[in-house]
Amino acid sequence: MPNSVRIALVTSDRSLASNVLLRLHSKGYQGSSLACFDSVLGVFYSDPPDLLIIDLSTDRDCAVKVVTTLRRDSFFSAIPIIGLMGAGESGSFDWECCPLDDFTILPPNFNELFCRISLSLARLKRVFDNNPLTRLPGNTSIQRAIQDAMGLPLAVCYVDINHFKPYNDVFGFSHGDEVIRMLARIMFNAVHDADGGFCGHIGGDDFVCIIPVVLAEMVCQTIIGHFDQIVLDLFDEQTKGLGYYLGTNRKGEEEKIPLLSVSIGIVPMDSPRITHFARVAELAAELKKRAKQSEKSCCVIDKRRQ
Repeated sequence: MPNSVRIALVTSDRSLASNVLLRLHSKGYQGSSLACFDSVLGVFYSDPPDLLIIDLSTDRDCAVKVVTTLRRDSFFSAIPIIGLMGAGESGSFDWECCPLDDFTILPPNFNELFCRISLSLARLKRVFDNNPLTRLPGNTSIQRAIQDAMGLPLAVCYVDINHFKPYNDVFGFSHGDEVIRMLARIMFNAVHDADGGFCGHIGGDDFVCIIPVVLAEMVCQTIIGHFDQIVLDLFDEQTKGLGYYLGTNRKGEEEKIPLLSVSIGIVPMDSPRITHFARVAELAAELKKRAKQSEKSCCVIDKRRQ
C-alpha cells in the first residue's frame, strides 16, 4: 500500500472533496483537502505534499494562480499536479499558462484517476533518479538493480574514465561533459547490442552496467575498443603522437597527462564472495584499482570463488 504518499486535494466542492478523500484513503494514500485556494501556498511552505490534485472547474483563476506560483518556486516545481476539469473544458484550456502534469474529467473516473496518480509519481521518480547529463538511471535505480542481480549469473561492471579530472581542467567542462555523454552512449549501445541489460550513471565519470556474466568480458572489451577509437578525435595529431598533453597537478607543478582511457572492474554476482550490496562496491573498487595499473584501457574480472 502506498501509505507513505501524501496527496493534497484543493477544491471548494465539499461533496467532491469527501468522495475523493474517501477513495484515496481506501487505496492507502494519505489524503487531505483544502477548501480555500488562498491557503494552499501556506500549507505547501509548512508541509508540502507528494502530489497535488486541484479543481479547475470551480474557481479557475485562483487554481491557475496556485499552479503557476508553485511552478515558479524551484523547491515545489517538481511536485506532480493533476487538474480536475469539467467535460469539454480541456479543448479551450491554456496549457502554457497552467502547466499541469496531467488532468482528468469530472465527475472523476477513480480507476483512471488512480492510474494517473501512479504514473505521475513514477514519472517523478524517474526524472529525479536519472542523471540529467546522460539520461541514464541514477543511484537509486543502480542500487535496486544490483540487489536484484545478487546470486544470479550476471556481472556488475563498474566503468570509469582514467585521467578525467586533468582533462576537464585543461580542456574545459563542456569538453568533459561531451566525453561523459560519449562513454554513456558507447556503454549503452554495447550492452544493448549484446543481450540487453542495465546501464546506470553513478555520477561524474563513474558508470555501471549489468549484463550476463558469460558476456561480460566481451562487452567490456567492446566498450574499451569503441572508447579508445573515438577518444582520439578529441586530440590533435601532435598530442596523439606524443600520447600525452601538459597539465598542472594539485601542487601547481606541470606534468605530462596521459590521454583518456577507461578502467572496468567486473564483479560476477553469482560468486559466494557477494553477500551484501556494499561488498559489490568494495570488490569493484579493488578491481578498478588493478585495472588502472595498466597504461591503457583495461578491464579486470574477479575470478576468485572464495
